[in-house]
Amino acid sequence: MALAIFDLDNTLINGDSDHSWGEFLCEKNIVDPQVYRDANDYFYQQYIDGTMDINEFLSFALKPLKDHSTAQLKLWHNEFMQTKILPIMQPQAQQKLAMHREQGDFLLIITATNLFVTQPIAQLLDVDDIIATAPEMIDGEYTGKYLGTPCFQEGKNVRLKQWLAQNPHDLTGSYFYSDSRNDLPLLEVVDNPVAVDADPYLTQVAREKGWPIISFRN
Repeated sequence: MALAIFDLDNTLINGDSDHSWGEFLCEKNIVDPQVYRDANDYFYQQYIDGTMDINEFLSFALKPLKDHSTAQLKLWHNEFMQTKILPIMQPQAQQKLAMHREQGDFLLIITATNLFVTQPIAQLLDVDDIIATAPEMIDGEYTGKYLGTPCFQEGKNVRLKQWLAQNPHDLTGSYFYSDSRNDLPLLEVVDNPVAVDADPYLTQVAREKGWPIISFRN
């Protein structure tokens, strides 16, 4: 059994769930549409450029969780899954998951996007576990803060090491599939790094290092 690790956004799904959740909030007028959309787009461009301040972004992204009850958030998330996530599911990504599942590999998603947004997506994809940025909860409600190390850039390596210390797995024979330059720290430590629908920077690095470059898009 090997670890088959997958990034989520723009890898397993054909879009960014964090950005899409922000768009959903704007479309529902849950937040100020113009102000929030501008900030959402600003941070997303920073992410693409590899320059995002994760603490600044999380302060922005987790505030709507603090402002509403978990019961209401769950209702909105159910609608979000139907309108935003199901349309960007990718059959080829699910086939790759199925291939690793049939090989007896352990399927693990590792994503910077917070667990509130991503856990239902991981459940839909039927993976074995997910490591994601963890929003803090007190007495069953979100505080707008996060716990531990954000699961971003080198933080993914930190969080994976913590996970490995608590689970009976190691990186022998491991795979990591990702689209983003932000994931280079983790791509460089697994045995089988794979660039999936990669951004230009990661594509260049993958070519230089001889990593496989594949696509899950139709």
